[in-house]
Amino acid sequence: MENSNGIHYIELSRIPIRFDAVSQLTNVFFDDSNKQIFAVRSGGATGVVVKGPVPNEDTVISFCMNDRGGAIRSIKFSPDNQLLAVQRKENAVEFICFQGEQPLLQDIITHQVKTMIHGFVWIHNREVALISNTGVEVYTVLTEKRQVRSVKSLSISIKWFAWCCDANVALLCTTEGNSLVPVLVKQKVITKLPKVDCSPSREVQESKVTLGQVYGVLAVLILQSNSTTGMMEVEVHLLNGPGLAPRKCHVLRLSLVGRFAINTVDNLIVVHHQATGTSLLFDISLTGEVIQDITYHAPVSTGRSIKPFGLKLPSLSPDGQILQCELYSTHWVLFQPNIVIDAKLGCMWYLNLCIDPLCNLISDRIRLTEFLLQRSSGKQVLLKVLGQLVDDQYKGTLLPVLETIFSRINKIYASWVQLELQNQTAQPSNVKTTTVKHSSPPIVLIEQLDMVQIFQRIAKRPYTETILMLYLQSLSKFNIAAQEELSKMIISELIHNRSFDTLRRLVSYSMLLESKAVACFLLSHSDVNTAISQVAIDMLGKIQAHEIIVEVMLGQGKVIDALRLAKNSLGLDKVPARKFLEAAHKTRDDLIFHSVFRFFQMRNLKLYETLAFPKAEQCTEFIQHYNGTFPTDNSLRPQII
Repeated sequence: MENSNGIHYIELSRIPIRFDAVSQLTNVFFDDSNKQIFAVRSGGATGVVVKGPVPNEDTVISFCMNDRGGAIRSIKFSPDNQLLAVQRKENAVEFICFQGEQPLLQDIITHQVKTMIHGFVWIHNREVALISNTGVEVYTVLTEKRQVRSVKSLSISIKWFAWCCDANVALLCTTEGNSLVPVLVKQKVITKLPKVDCSPSREVQESKVTLGQVYGVLAVLILQSNSTTGMMEVEVHLLNGPGLAPRKCHVLRLSLVGRFAINTVDNLIVVHHQATGTSLLFDISLTGEVIQDITYHAPVSTGRSIKPFGLKLPSLSPDGQILQCELYSTHWVLFQPNIVIDAKLGCMWYLNLCIDPLCNLISDRIRLTEFLLQRSSGKQVLLKVLGQLVDDQYKGTLLPVLETIFSRINKIYASWVQLELQNQTAQPSNVKTTTVKHSSPPIVLIEQLDMVQIFQRIAKRPYTETILMLYLQSLSKFNIAAQEELSKMIISELIHNRSFDTLRRLVSYSMLLESKAVACFLLSHSDVNTAISQVAIDMLGKIQAHEIIVEVMLGQGKVIDALRLAKNSLGLDKVPARKFLEAAHKTRDDLIFHSVFRFFQMRNLKLYETLAFPKAEQCTEFIQHYNGTFPTDNSLRPQII
């Protein structure tokens, strides 16, 4: 069923992995750990072609193997593609060594057990776990000795299992009590975890259970019908930590009945409904209705179909022939996290999220922001949304919305800033370490520079100052210091609007970055209003940049004030006489010149025990000016030493 308005938020990968379709001679298998698809012709006798995980001919492996009797039930490569495990019988698995990309058929190792094998998973290059009706057992394959040796086992009655390769966890459905038990399976280790809390009155079918990861947490997704409404819903049980029992934390309300399949795409749970040909998106990070500590979620948006896909077929014509693929086909098989395989068509795709259409479908801008902050490609889209919100058409009416959105993005920003500061201070600079642990940044991080680029597009508009103050207040709320570019932009807007009182208060309360660069930026605008230079001097005083303050005062003709500051901050012996005498001379005020000159005479007397100036200070012209201006002051007539 296609959307009438053509909006789709899920699409198939542009280039599918093509393989030989299922036929009377060809069987197709998929290994969800290595993401490899096997096309096996005539039981392998006439060829096996392995493709994946990317549509690249360099990753294709082709070989032949003997048809040893019995249909292949499962076939998987070890992680390094050097051992092939094949299950033909319910109680045996064959291991075939490879040299390069070709099998050593004379070195087949057959491992037979007395139980019924449900399946197997590779957990290392030479370690495999067999999951049977009596338990889980980890084996090491000793290729040199042509042996398979048991290294760890767990006895438990099993009806079926699901495997999550990302977490190395098998979910076992036991025959006793129909319980779901997660088991962590690693090299030489099997750890039984607390069972999933399911309703004992309901039998859990394998087809109704999906095992995956959402936001880095293992999730057991169980399709169930609501006992009251009869509508289907998905129970989300999260394994929140070691030793903690999986807990039903979320319920996804589908409001539909029929056949469903589940994928996870970019931390979203995607529920496909075959009858309507639509897919529903759920984000468990968003708020929902909370009942008895369980959050009930509605879809992020109304159900939409996957974007139509045209498959290019081989053709003699230059344009080629395009086959419109049947979406939600009965031939589709879905694997985790986001794989769709059409065995009849011979195509394997990855499901991808289309974020841009969702901006039109999610009208609540705050909820959209929360959604985009969790998407791997959400940053640029979120910046675009923010740009629209601060644009002229939104002025004034959405300030409360903007305030909330700033809080959302700055909460994440503050956590990242704090983490970075901890990492910088945790390791002393004089201690050498061979390994440095770097923290992973948030999924979407909106920094001040990103916001400045948005704000620059609305510079000098009547409402820009209001929005900048809103953002600055949000930063302050999360104890984030304003950076240089943002501080300069705020200063520019305040000066443009002649909001000098606001500027003075911001500097007084240290809301702007206090640095020489920002102070000098203020000074560059001092010709607009005399208050600006005083604000700059206040900022310089906070960072004790006394030398610059002295220069500013001298430039303003405040020679006496500058001399007083220089004496107190620099010390008597470090005050340059020529600079101050020159500044005093430029004022054309004889009283100021006399006061400054007499100050240095007293300094000379204290430092050198004479009124004379050191020759190195090059004050000859000012001595002559003093003698000419005050000829009667013979007792204090200066000299040069």
